[in-house]
Amino acid sequence: MSFTQLGLRAELLDAVAANGYTQPTLIQSRAIPPILNGRDLMGGSQTGTGKTAAFTLPLLQILAGHSAEPPRKKKRFRQVPRALVMTPTRELAAQVGESVTTYGKGLNLCSTVIFGGVGMKPQIDRLRRGVDILVATPGRLLGHAGQRNVDLSEVEILVLDEADRMLDMGFIHDIRRVIKLLPARRQNLMFSATFSNEIKTLADGILRDPEMVEMAHRNTAAEKVTQIVHPVAKADKRSLLSHLISEGDWSQVLVFTRTKHGANRLARQLESDGITASAIHGNKSQSARTRALAEFKSGGVRVLVATDVASRGLDITLLPHVVNYELPNVPEDYVHRIGRTGRAGEEGAAHSLVSADEGGLLKDIERLLKRAIPIRNIDGYGRNEEDAKEDARVRPGNRGRGQSPGRGRSFSARNSGDRRESDTNTATNSGPARRGSGPPKRRRPFHGRSRNRAATARG
Repeated sequence: MSFTQLGLRAELLDAVAANGYTQPTLIQSRAIPPILNGRDLMGGSQTGTGKTAAFTLPLLQILAGHSAEPPRKKKRFRQVPRALVMTPTRELAAQVGESVTTYGKGLNLCSTVIFGGVGMKPQIDRLRRGVDILVATPGRLLGHAGQRNVDLSEVEILVLDEADRMLDMGFIHDIRRVIKLLPARRQNLMFSATFSNEIKTLADGILRDPEMVEMAHRNTAAEKVTQIVHPVAKADKRSLLSHLISEGDWSQVLVFTRTKHGANRLARQLESDGITASAIHGNKSQSARTRALAEFKSGGVRVLVATDVASRGLDITLLPHVVNYELPNVPEDYVHRIGRTGRAGEEGAAHSLVSADEGGLLKDIERLLKRAIPIRNIDGYGRNEEDAKEDARVRPGNRGRGQSPGRGRSFSARNSGDRRESDTNTATNSGPARRGSGPPKRRRPFHGRSRNRAATARG
């Protein structure tokens, strides 16, 4: 199937072709026709499969088709957007706004993006001039609505993008407040990487007889992503990361840590190793985050170190490598992290540096994926004696099974059986590599996931 068969108007087809696309992805081919027919839709697909264009293109077509209607009365200082797209993060809002501008270039439609972390006055000025399509994060949108800078009473199309992430970040009450500001008669589109029971409950309260389009099983990792686990002592993680980047000549690497301070620390350490790096997280100003992402995309920065605030919404073309410097406390976040690579049918690699105290987290991830993640040992970066004891305790049955590096066997195969980031999780190890510098320090025993959950609760 080609884009021309989807019934899109010439201006949109020209914009799609100008960006190098000739055939729609599966989610696009299945979602665009019912949207054009006015149906509510609940769309689920893995990250990187084209969800943004799946709603942006038909949304533009619908609004452009109505553009010949007489202009509606606009109240002074209270403009009336015709479409509202809500996203959980600034980065995703900017990405959606860019797509609207790119694909709608040949149409007589106005759009703008509003989010927190920047001044409100430029946004107010833009809203007062009038917009057809408004892309916003929930908190900043409610701020503008409360100050009567925007009137949502005539919204024709509502889009909730990354709905599961919005629930994870605690936006459910904000979403419900926004819904109350919208007209009862409207078209509703909800897109999500996962279809949890909570998402379906939210959909039941918003969507009317929706078309269901689900392209992948819940919480499945992208098929084109090669996943690898590197066992390593915690003290050696930074050294191993620098080794992988340098020896593999990796030119563009997205690295995930659990905490903001850990991201800053690791970026500084990589710079001291001669590897250009920047950190991106919730404590960074929006201008700093935008600048870091732009430098990373352009190749000016080799490594982008991020917390999970960046695990969704970052659209980086042909990103070849993602590294889990620390495993996430929530298994689903692993899927979203590695979904930054292997996008739009391209291949990618996800490397996880796993220390002994993360054994329980790895088991939970493999249970979610319903398969084992291969192991690749790196010469010189094995576990020390204390780590080996921890492995034997957390994952029994792994003795007497030697394996050469790179053979790919999972730990599980050896087992018998605009808020919202925590800074109190286990900090990233900041010390230099200490291999061969004496006996290892004793670590407090790790007892599965309960301690990690406790750390998260304290955040």
